[in-house]
Amino acid sequence: MKNIFDQLAESTEQENESPPPGADSTDLTESNQLAANELASSTSTEVKATVQELLKYGYIEETERCELFRRAIVYETAVNIILEPLDLVLRIDSHRGVAYLAVAQTALNSDSDGDAWSHPLVRRQRLTLEQSLLIAHLRQAYVMHEQEYGVGQRQAKFAVEDLVPQMVTYLGDSGSDTKNENRVLTLLDQLKTYGIVSEVDKQHEVTIRPLIAHLANPESLTALLQVLKEQIDATDNAIEGVDAP
Repeated sequence: MKNIFDQLAESTEQENESPPPGADSTDLTESNQLAANELASSTSTEVKATVQELLKYGYIEETERCELFRRAIVYETAVNIILEPLDLVLRIDSHRGVAYLAVAQTALNSDSDGDAWSHPLVRRQRLTLEQSLLIAHLRQAYVMHEQEYGVGQRQAKFAVEDLVPQMVTYLGDSGSDTKNENRVLTLLDQLKTYGIVSEVDKQHEVTIRPLIAHLANPESLTALLQVLKEQIDATDNAIEGVDAP
């Protein structure tokens, strides 16, 4: 099935071709231009706005942009037709109220080197170990929240002061409660750009956003555990080397 970009490209190619003998080139050019304008106008403003929002931010959250989220559901097929040439696909989690962009599986399968990343529109994010640990803890807290209240039933809000002791366990105690809290606040501010947490509000609480259920998936968490295991093994080997006579 040809998408709108293919049809526009074909119209442009036909416009550039030499007219057949006896044909009026002016009429052909005008006809092709009208056809191109008709195809372009066939994409509704609602679909355009939805695609533009997705390309700008990467996701649409129902609680923040209710009307755009509704459009993403209604026009899911049309949006995916536009995204197909970009090797992107729209994913919708209607239970949690989030729609987000993902790289199409066909593009992932074509990548022979698992460490390589060649998609021209998507930049692979490199998280620090501290950021990854906090994401893992937030994901665990989000799972517990959904088990208690149900999927998508209410926002998952947590006090920053409740996050600090957990992170101190992983990252170590600086010896100062203020420094420990500021460390967590800095990490939360960094993760805010990924769309998985909100800003810390006046009650000193942070909302864990539903996108975390898809960004911190089992595959990424398994990779984090593997990294931690490798670091522990390396530390143990270094200690054994020091202790050896």
